[in-house]
Amino acid sequence: MSLEKPPIVKPYEKPQGQRRGLLIVYTGDGKGKSTAAFGLALRAHGRGKAVRIFQFMKVPSARFGEHRAFEALGLPIEGLGDGFSWKSRDLQRSAQLAAAGWQRAREAILAGRHFLVVLDEITYPLLYGWVPVPDVVQTLRTRPADVHVCLTGRRCPPELIELADTVTEMRLVKHAFQAGVPAQRGIED
Repeated sequence: MSLEKPPIVKPYEKPQGQRRGLLIVYTGDGKGKSTAAFGLALRAHGRGKAVRIFQFMKVPSARFGEHRAFEALGLPIEGLGDGFSWKSRDLQRSAQLAAAGWQRAREAILAGRHFLVVLDEITYPLLYGWVPVPDVVQTLRTRPADVHVCLTGRRCPPELIELADTVTEMRLVKHAFQAGVPAQRGIED
């Protein structure tokens, strides 16, 4: 590592554009996509903004760490799914849950009552064909101008990458799981 001198001049000009709802995507094979989205939700909630979180792969009864924390803070988080596909006993039911969940999320986005709507792990139902990409693109294009939406998941469809205002790709450099360390509550849940 080489040391750097801290900048003494602001390295950018203040943007002059109008504030509006942003489409933010966290994708890639690295860890941190949902965590980044939840941090964004906490930031908005901390400012008194209305936030809604939909999790497309978690079951409605899930009690992971984020559910417990958000419940304590009064921040709504809703599981819409049946778990990851390799855990499902009925993929047709998983597809139906994803489609119904998308309708709930779509209504929340278009209603305009939330400052931020998080669609956690939505890329999987999109990749599996359970939720139509054109419908999601259309909804995001026609949402109220002040609604921010954050999408997470691996392999985000290019149509959504193109539409997004901000895209961050989490890149896997190294992961404890690869060294045989199992997932740990409070870190990976």
